[in-house]
Amino acid sequence: MTRLAYVVLSYLLAPFVAGFLLIRGIRNPAYLDRFGERFGFSRNRLDTCLWVHAVSVGEVQAASGLVRGLRRRYPELPVVITTVTPTGAQRVQDLFGDDVTHVYAPYDLPGAVRRFFDRLSPCLAIIVETELWPNLYHECGRREVPLVLASARISPRSVATYRRFVGLFREALSHGIVIAAQSDNDAERFRSLGANPARTHTTGNIKFDMEPVTGIRETGEALRAQHAADRPVWVAGSTHDGEELQVLRAHRRLQEQFPDVLLMLVPRHPERFAGVAELVRGEGFSLVTRSSGRQCSAETDVFLIDTLGELVSMYAAADVAFVGGSLVPIGGHNLLEPAVLGKPILTGPHTFNAEDIAELFIEQGAALRIENADDLAEQAGHLLADRELAAGIGEKGREVVLQNRGALDRLLALIDPLIQLSPRAPASTLSQASH
Repeated sequence: MTRLAYVVLSYLLAPFVAGFLLIRGIRNPAYLDRFGERFGFSRNRLDTCLWVHAVSVGEVQAASGLVRGLRRRYPELPVVITTVTPTGAQRVQDLFGDDVTHVYAPYDLPGAVRRFFDRLSPCLAIIVETELWPNLYHECGRREVPLVLASARISPRSVATYRRFVGLFREALSHGIVIAAQSDNDAERFRSLGANPARTHTTGNIKFDMEPVTGIRETGEALRAQHAADRPVWVAGSTHDGEELQVLRAHRRLQEQFPDVLLMLVPRHPERFAGVAELVRGEGFSLVTRSSGRQCSAETDVFLIDTLGELVSMYAAADVAFVGGSLVPIGGHNLLEPAVLGKPILTGPHTFNAEDIAELFIEQGAALRIENADDLAEQAGHLLADRELAAGIGEKGREVVLQNRGALDRLLALIDPLIQLSPRAPASTLSQASH
């Protein structure tokens, strides 16, 4: 497929894209908030800015150190952060308040992308991890806006998909894009799709440079004291459809060994909160929801976290952390959030979204791989029963994080000259990074 064919297809699909968003908005009204921004009609107008795109909560969290680093280096440049999801937007607000501007990312429609650039005039575009959008990439090239794929990753499965449209994506990656890959394997995969070898670098994963949220351990201790004093606690974080049932089956088995064990269950997507609550009750468990404001009693089996932005607090409160999206073929979520807190980690077999990190943790004894609900119950039981074993695995996880830091500094070293040479950057930035 050529970009011309992609453009034609984009216009043909535009009404269906709008319809999809409206339907999704019926299920989750937050998706209708600032509806026009999805088509480039931002109310914000800027002379220039640094633009960081982070699709959802995990990417926003990963980009937090990068955003702070950019603001320290270039305080005169506004920072715009785009997300796709409302939960990502909320995380931007929680982390940065009014220090940055949030805008929903435009769909990859030519007109929407042009309007976005007309209104915000970025002097640099940074996409966190990987979002390959041909029209957006083309517009960056046409306007001479440097584009960086930061902490970029791409799985073998994704490479196979992109190769079906190799002409389209080879053209997209030919616009002078700088790729700062998480690993040598990721860098090689990007090169195989047509990325310029001279502009493709391995800088590491900036998630390793994330610091724990200030006061998070104290928050965890307070949650523990309020809801589960003197009880063993495990958390299942960022779970998906088909995964909660397996987690609940594991919890039932754990109750045979630890009758007072409490499960903190944190579904990934807020539109599923009500359905997961029904599932928990349907399985015969006593349930308290976070949104109810009620305190868990000694009879509470499951504490359902049906609020936003509290996953890390629950990791801090728990004895054992299972990281979801890994018992079902979603690809797994962020192991580093519980690791930086020194929590023993369990992960399922499906970790292809971050296979390098998962393998590193498992090889270093900093996480345990489980295959199914029975395995989850068995391994969680071992960790709850043996505090020394749990503490040892948690400490190894913290060590892995510390040993792999430095990606953020390497990334900023790539970004600095791009900003200073950008035709849209104000003259005052030319010496800014050196101060």
